[in-house]
This record gives sequence, C-alpha cells and structure tokens, in this order.
Amino acid sequence: MNLPNIISLGRLLSVPAIVWLVLIGEMRGAFAVFVAAGLSDAVDGFVAKRFDARTEIGRYLDPLADKTLLVAVYITLGTQGYLPAWLVILVASRDFLIVGGALLSFTLSVGIRVKPLLISKANTAAQIALAALVLGELALGGTADGYSRWLIYLVGATTGLSGASYLVQWGRTLSQREQAG
Repeated sequence: MNLPNIISLGRLLSVPAIVWLVLIGEMRGAFAVFVAAGLSDAVDGFVAKRFDARTEIGRYLDPLADKTLLVAVYITLGTQGYLPAWLVILVASRDFLIVGGALLSFTLSVGIRVKPLLISKANTAAQIALAALVLGELALGGTADGYSRWLIYLVGATTGLSGASYLVQWGRTLSQREQAG
C-alpha cells in the first residue's frame, strides 16, 4: 500500500472519531479532525498525481473515504438537529444511488466507468464547505447563519443536479450498450 492509499485509509478511519466527537459534543475536536480529513483528500490526490503513485485500489478507496466521511457527517449533524432532515436524506440518497449504480454495473458485468462530472465536483466542494462551516460555527461559537442557509440550498441544488446527471449518464451508456449488443 502506497502513501496516497494510506492517507485515504486514514481519512476513512477518521470517520468514527468525527461522529463520536459530534455525538459527545466535542465540536472543536470534531472540527479539527474534519479539517484534517478534508486536507488529507487534497494531499493524497496531489501525492498520487505528482509522484505517479495512482493505483487501482486508490481509484476506489479515495472516493469511498470521501463519500463515507460526508454521508456520516451529514447524518450525524442531521440527527443532532444542525442540518435539515431533507438535506441529509438528499445527500445520503445521492451517494447511495452512486454506490448502488456502481455495484449494479459490476454485478451485471456492464462495466460502466463513471467519471466525476463537473457538477459533482462542485457538489462535493459545497458539501465540504457546508459541513466545515457548521462544525466551525459549533466549535468556535460564531455564527454564519446567512452563509449556512445559503449553502444549504446550494448543496441541495447541486446534490439534486449531480444525482440526476449520473442517472442520465448511466441511462445513455446502458442504452448504447443495448443497441450495440
């Protein structure tokens, strides 16, 4: 296992710590671990590209760590009343849709390769920003209500658009394969 994969694994292993810290009300610790996890995502990608250390396991481990981190944080913040339930359901459903689609294509030996879409990258950035803002507000006692409210709607819109875009992409690919086969 190379360094970028170890960093991704570390991010994945940070998830239970963040959830636990939020649940016991240690928001400063949760915020610090979340920021470190977020930075690790940038670091593992940089190291993998810069040192040509991309691996097959890394192609799966990195997005798995990202999705697990965000879904767990959103569910935890939602259950604690810090994020609206509709947003938590939307974020979790989109990621389950993506993972389920990937598993289905693998199971059916369809071999759909899903490339991250621009809207999905924007969605991930917005989701990270909102989670960091909410955790930061809770950790530091500040308030950014105007920004978090705006970000909630931005995350909702980009999540819906991203999920719909993946469905369209998969539908086109499956249709082309059916016509060719």
